[in-house]
Amino acid sequence: MNETELKNLLAAQHQGGNWANVDTLSMIAHIGSTDPELRDELIYRGFVKMIIHQDQLSSTTLEELLTICLDDLLMKGIGEKNTDSVFTRAFTTLLMTLIVYRDNEDNFLPASKVTTTKEHVIRYINEEQDLRGYVLQKGWAHSVAHVADLVDELAKNPKVDTEDHRNLLLPLWNKVLTGDSVYLHDEDERILIPTMEMLDRGLDSHILENWISELPDYFKKQQLPPEKYWVLQANAKKFLKSFHLELSRTSTFPSLQKSIENSLDTI
Repeated sequence: MNETELKNLLAAQHQGGNWANVDTLSMIAHIGSTDPELRDELIYRGFVKMIIHQDQLSSTTLEELLTICLDDLLMKGIGEKNTDSVFTRAFTTLLMTLIVYRDNEDNFLPASKVTTTKEHVIRYINEEQDLRGYVLQKGWAHSVAHVADLVDELAKNPKVDTEDHRNLLLPLWNKVLTGDSVYLHDEDERILIPTMEMLDRGLDSHILENWISELPDYFKKQQLPPEKYWVLQANAKKFLKSFHLELSRTSTFPSLQKSIENSLDTI
């Protein structure tokens, strides 16, 4: 099925059709389309309806879709910058988020599959280089924000050990430290959603304090062109200020707030 045919079919479905009869393989084949209406409004929101709102897909089908995501889509074009492959990767993480959400509700994925998912996600975060948010004429890429949503669902999954939370979160935090592009589309706030979830679930706050306290030395060692250095600094400061604001809503982590204040005074 080509994009035009799929677009017409899904548009009709969104007007009240029976989602149980939709070919999910055609949807996933075009999950990285550069047509923002097809990719975001029709395919992704169609999966939301089928998986979350209407519970139309069987556990077997969902596990099969997750396998396709892991084996064929998540790492497609990984390492590329400013190419269209980012749309496949970023929207694959969104589909995976829906599947893990469903597993959190219904407990159908084998523990080994969740472990494999966690390992692939860590690798993906470490290797993703295309950090664009909104792309003119092509819509949202938003790879960092989208994978943050996936990390949040994995943090809630009982098959992910709380000791693994650090391994998921720190690579995501390290995405803040880029001088290639300024984060403009609330990436910091999206990263803080799984951060607060993990802290509430017992993540040792000293792990985050150590990361924050090492930032001044990290900045001193940077040998970047001035324009990249200022972008890096702006991203780090914006993230720390957002985190400080989030922590101000609770009195649970005063030493973490203090570490943020100390780093902001220095970097």
